[in-house]
Amino acid sequence: MRTRTESAQEALSAEDGALVRRYLDHVRVEKRLAERTVILYTGDLQRLGQLASKAGLDLRQVQNAHVRRWVAQMHSAGRSGRGIALILSGWRGFYVWLGRQALVDHNPVQDVRAPKASKPLPKALGVDESIQLASHVQTGDPPGLAARDACVTELLYGCGLRIGELVGLDVAAGPRARGWIDTSEGEAHVLGKGSKRRSVPVGRAALSALAAWLEHRAAWAGEDPALFIGAQGQRLTPQHLRVRLKRRSMLAGLSTPVHPHMLRHSFASHVLQSSGDLRAVQELLGHASIGTTQVYTRLDFQHLAQVYDAAHPRAQLVRQPGEPSTVAPRPPKDPPG
Repeated sequence: MRTRTESAQEALSAEDGALVRRYLDHVRVEKRLAERTVILYTGDLQRLGQLASKAGLDLRQVQNAHVRRWVAQMHSAGRSGRGIALILSGWRGFYVWLGRQALVDHNPVQDVRAPKASKPLPKALGVDESIQLASHVQTGDPPGLAARDACVTELLYGCGLRIGELVGLDVAAGPRARGWIDTSEGEAHVLGKGSKRRSVPVGRAALSALAAWLEHRAAWAGEDPALFIGAQGQRLTPQHLRVRLKRRSMLAGLSTPVHPHMLRHSFASHVLQSSGDLRAVQELLGHASIGTTQVYTRLDFQHLAQVYDAAHPRAQLVRQPGEPSTVAPRPPKDPPG
């Protein structure tokens, strides 16, 4: 039975097919990429071969202008900017490899960029929903498990931590610790993206939840220095905490399942709504660029627009989160009796 890779290479000429096989062997064996990634690269190169064949070209004859034309065609056909960017990445890697083999003298994908994709707004909870989730009491769970879930929730929402930063926390500071919480100072010291360290304030609610969890953790502790561990004493994985948080949100009666990054978004949105200090939110989140943080100003505007629609007697705009605004007349209120 033919594999998907073999079927894809049938669309190529004998010479191009041999080059593609060599490249796929390279990424599979030497670069040790996952089989799923190799399959995606295979599909990308099959598409490249089909486009080149229609243009009467071998893969080594493709020029920058051809690639730009094909990008425009894919975009006109409805392929998303993100999808095109992934395809270009696969093509770019193939031509980089051909260049290293001295089989081409230039990379035709160099400097070709996909159309900008629209960035969806991050999903954030409202303040009331966040408090409902954080204050939920898990009566059906063992006390230690309930205390751990409560502490995880308070730190994610109260500090805006990434899930990787949370699971990287140790019980105490040390030369090998990626992160820890200084309870006396009320600060969490974490190792974020790009191995950048930052300190984040920890509120009273989170410190109280931490103290409750540490009492139970003592009965579970093994040799692992991790702050959050399972009953066997091993450091918890991000996936395990995602499952626990989703379960907690359902038990708390929230209308949508909650994932860890949603609490980070909620933290940022609520701090910005209250303070209006975008630069402070950037530092709290550990963003390298203020542009990354600015997405929360859009969430903040949606919040203000909803308040305006609900409260102003002359409001005309009717908005729903994530939807374009529409103009609709509001029915007049009955005069007071």
